[in-house]
Amino acid sequence: MSVAVCLLLYGFAVAVLAPRMLVRIGYQGAAPRLALVSWMTAIASTVAGWLVAVVLLLVDLITHRWSDTPQRFLDTCVTHFHDAAVGRYGAPAQIGLLLLSGLTTAAAVVLITRIGSSLLQARRTTFEHARMARLAGRHHRGLDAVVLDVDEPAAYCVAGKPDTVVVSRSVLDALDERHLAAVLAHERAHLSGRHHLILAVTRALATALPRVTLFTLGAREVALLLEMVADDSAARIHGRDTVVAALLALGGITTDPTTGPVGTLGAAQVGLTARIERLTAPATTAARTRVQAALAAAATLVPLSSVAAAAAGIALCASVSA
Repeated sequence: MSVAVCLLLYGFAVAVLAPRMLVRIGYQGAAPRLALVSWMTAIASTVAGWLVAVVLLLVDLITHRWSDTPQRFLDTCVTHFHDAAVGRYGAPAQIGLLLLSGLTTAAAVVLITRIGSSLLQARRTTFEHARMARLAGRHHRGLDAVVLDVDEPAAYCVAGKPDTVVVSRSVLDALDERHLAAVLAHERAHLSGRHHLILAVTRALATALPRVTLFTLGAREVALLLEMVADDSAARIHGRDTVVAALLALGGITTDPTTGPVGTLGAAQVGLTARIERLTAPATTAARTRVQAALAAAATLVPLSSVAAAAAGIALCASVSA
């Protein structure tokens, strides 16, 4: 029981306090990989903590329903909770507690179902879009991409079988060979890094729990960080100046860079201005912001790991005392 309480409190503390600190880690995109790992660690540990806590609470209630000798892991508050579960305070208290447990279980099931449904829908959508793009366009062997014969500017990747990079004819006309190669490298970095999976999970959590800032803000920040990671991957191959010029060219021909096909990752879809400013920042400014990001990461991850270690320690002590 004590472990479940610690995990619930841990998840609540992270969900409330972590977003502000995590935003500082991604400040100006100085260390996008570090910031991405920090966001995903906080999100994954919070979800895992809540799920494990619910399971432990239910197991504890079920086992103590037929047990006359409950294991008392914490103080009298938790002991009273145990006693109510086994009926020592009368049937009304026991029924109320069991009803609350049932509602908690139902809420958890509904939440898991919504998240799973969102992930499956995203998978179906992206796979279908990739299939339709391959049918509607023509495969360009030299680019290893599908070219759509349309006037609307489009340059994005979409997961499928196989994964597909899509560009429109207008993009081919607007970009020269170097800039087009940088854009394609950006999209292939998304596919090789399986960024669509990360994006699908964060968006599913934000949709299922729209009032939890950790998930809603996290989905937006993760999307921007993934673009920055792909920018860095393309810059290592073609140089920052080429990537910046390619992004500027895409931004100039894309009338609405914030929109795009559902489930896709496009070079000009997210945070274009911030990414260009980041890539063009002086080296001294970039170094300073990287130090700030590292300090913010330490200030965020150390407390998270400490609380997680404390919960593990309580679990170990509880198992030994049992």
